[in-house]
Amino acid sequence: MRKVTAGLFHSLDGAVESPDQWQFDRFDDELGAFMGTTMARIDTVIMGRKGFEDWAGYWPNAEQDEDFAAFINNVPKHVATRTLKTQPAWQNSSIIEGDLDAFVRDLKAREGGEIAVMGSISVVNHLFLAGLLDELTLITHPVIAGDKYRKLFPAGTGTTRLELVSGQTTSKGNVIGTYRVLK
Repeated sequence: MRKVTAGLFHSLDGAVESPDQWQFDRFDDELGAFMGTTMARIDTVIMGRKGFEDWAGYWPNAEQDEDFAAFINNVPKHVATRTLKTQPAWQNSSIIEGDLDAFVRDLKAREGGEIAVMGSISVVNHLFLAGLLDELTLITHPVIAGDKYRKLFPAGTGTTRLELVSGQTTSKGNVIGTYRVLK
């Protein structure tokens, strides 16, 4: 069975929205190596509509020699949306027809590599709470982002115990923690 994962940049106060506004100069060789290793395992991406539209406006025209541009432009991307009605123009992209949970269960049952949720706080939250996200990686930057940014789990989310699968601290103080639900 394939694994569904998600990775988010995260501040000490829990912000996951708009990391470009608060992560500053925090990329280092260790974070780059981690991201490269992660991308090598992924052969399918699930995105939410808003993140998909934002990324589709940038990545198709990005320099192809950038590792992430080459990855995201070529990987199959499935968009969870209730509002998009026509198939997207961005190469290797399609709209998820029907129920998201059933779609993800079907993908997990197929042969292939890792399935990653990218560019969508709401889809990560939904799949996590539905028990369909196998691992959640938080790349925590040593910064307080402030309360104007969305958190992954809003107030009112119930208690869920997690276990640490792996952890690493980078030379610039990022903490890369991968978690799964404690069973």
